[in-house]
Amino acid sequence: MKRSLRTLFLLTLSLLLLTVTALADMGPKSQLTVKIKNAPQELYYLDLLAEGDDFSYPSLTEEELAALDQELYSALLAAIPAGWHGCVSQGTGGIPIWGDLTPDENGCHTFSYHGVPWTYRVLMVTKSGEVFLSQVQTRQVLQSSVTVDWSAKSLSAAPVWVGYALELLSTLVPTLLLEGLLLALLGLWNRRNLLVFLAVNGVTQLALFLTLGTTVLREGVGFGYYLLFIPLELAILLAETLVYRRLFTGTSKRRAAVYGISANLCSAVLGWFLAEPVWKFIVSIS
Repeated sequence: MKRSLRTLFLLTLSLLLLTVTALADMGPKSQLTVKIKNAPQELYYLDLLAEGDDFSYPSLTEEELAALDQELYSALLAAIPAGWHGCVSQGTGGIPIWGDLTPDENGCHTFSYHGVPWTYRVLMVTKSGEVFLSQVQTRQVLQSSVTVDWSAKSLSAAPVWVGYALELLSTLVPTLLLEGLLLALLGLWNRRNLLVFLAVNGVTQLALFLTLGTTVLREGVGFGYYLLFIPLELAILLAETLVYRRLFTGTSKRRAAVYGISANLCSAVLGWFLAEPVWKFIVSIS
């Protein structure tokens, strides 16, 4: 058994190196989506404001600038408060950002790439001269959304804890269902084994959430996630297998170890493929 676990450890490390090489230049970027509720029934421009007055890196080309409504564009610039600058209307300090002053087909404004500021304000100016300037906001996660209610002249965002709760449940519930099913299929289901199974998974899933789960929300499913995924899953596999060998009753140690290894491999594969779609779902509703 020790030789098998050592071989599994070495194979996992090799896979980790290959994964790191393949994903080193990949990964999600910062993104903030501004949704508009009760949008103005006239032309308006909306921009994301960042602190400082360094906008040496233009976000709009000369052609894009020429295509703007110059009167409205001037009004937007005039509404930017001192100590702030428009990320799209003026540019960023050498860090690119993608976004549009006008809404997309869904009535949203999406700002993305490295230039999206963590501390920001939202500015809206209409053709008729109405202005909305939000209070200072701080992004807590890599990709998120906020809603501007134009009628109420307010900005709101989903509580951060909602995303963290969904991330925890997205790994805990599938793991309990899958590994619980294997527990029954292998004939290991009894009261003591069930209690051991629940206690062990409660601890390991919490540890997984505090490392991988928080990484997902801060950095997205990219290089950082996969860098942590394999060694953490390996550590959980080893720990749970040793506990099951020691504490399971009504079966042999070998059978308990087989369950520990097979159950964790299955849940790890499931977690690998669910990670990105689950993260995208959380982002879409937060």
